[in-house]
Amino acid sequence: MSTDVSGSRSSTATPPAADDDGGASPAAARAAQRRVLRWRPDNGFAAAALRLLVALGGAMGLFAVLMLIKGVNPLAAYRDMFTSTFTSSTSLAGIAVRATPLILAGLAVAVPARAGLINVGGEGQLIMGGVAAMGMSLLLDGAVNGPVALVLMAVAAGIAGALWSGLAAILRLKGGISESVTTLLLNYVALDIMYFLIYERWKDREGSGQPATRALDKADRLPLLGDTRLHLGLLLSVIAVVAVYLVFRTTSWGFRLRVVGGNPEAARRAGLKVGVLLLTAMLVGGALAGLGGFTQLAGAEFKLRSGFVLGYGYVAYLASWLAGHKPIGVMLSCLLLSGIVIGGDSLQLDSGLPAAGVNVLMALLLLGVFGFATKREAAR
Repeated sequence: MSTDVSGSRSSTATPPAADDDGGASPAAARAAQRRVLRWRPDNGFAAAALRLLVALGGAMGLFAVLMLIKGVNPLAAYRDMFTSTFTSSTSLAGIAVRATPLILAGLAVAVPARAGLINVGGEGQLIMGGVAAMGMSLLLDGAVNGPVALVLMAVAAGIAGALWSGLAAILRLKGGISESVTTLLLNYVALDIMYFLIYERWKDREGSGQPATRALDKADRLPLLGDTRLHLGLLLSVIAVVAVYLVFRTTSWGFRLRVVGGNPEAARRAGLKVGVLLLTAMLVGGALAGLGGFTQLAGAEFKLRSGFVLGYGYVAYLASWLAGHKPIGVMLSCLLLSGIVIGGDSLQLDSGLPAAGVNVLMALLLLGVFGFATKREAAR
């Protein structure tokens, strides 16, 4: 039976015949490799974009019903939301700034997903990236500033994010524990580590008394792009999207990840080092999320505090899932969800809806995409 490597796990390769010593015979191994390493054109981006648009329309329709129940005119509410969000340069800049760490955290979901892994730990990896970047700044303590300090902070953040996700990968490979569980639980461990630091060791004793570190020196902050709120981290996130896209499409590593995600057992019988591929996918994903924490710290918040990147990792997971884990789609989904969050201020101020209304809208969007995904799987 031929194996579909387009990302589905539903197909199963026929095990090759074993030789006398219990391993696969050379002829059978070559046959399995031919079955697995069969490239097919990737038309997933267009399908993911269409699915996202239809799901968004359905979510907005259902949310309109809820607004009618609350006595709010949905047409007026959507008009005010669109006007305040997408016709103001300040709001547009806010969307881009908010989307910057989301894009990197979304890619942290997309890369492991290529290999069939579920990384729900973007939140913790973002936090650990921010912690490592702040720690590097405190360690340098002004001895090194400017571009060199920013590079060191970014490297520390990437390494911290990679190590944090690597813990989950090792537990998966050595202990057989699902990475979806361990990455989720590690989010809370990372949060507790940050809380310990901002309440105790790194707390700014000369600040307002709130649990937070001192602010980064201006020389340790990401440069702004022109006279806007946009910072260099946005460019970094776009470069990361292009890099991941090219790696997926043009490199043997990206292709092998797809093979493993399609059928790990067949990939193993074809001679691929499945364990190494799973580990490197998680490490790369964690490093990207760590960089996201760095961009949020050095480009937007400038200090660690109790609400640092709160909820960003979970929104990024949703964005990657909405986009079918396609890099360009992840970027668009992050911009869309950031726009919904920024537009939520209009729903609250102009329409009098509760602040949680934006979460309801995103939940409906998630359910819409989930419905499409379930229908597609049932049709196979």
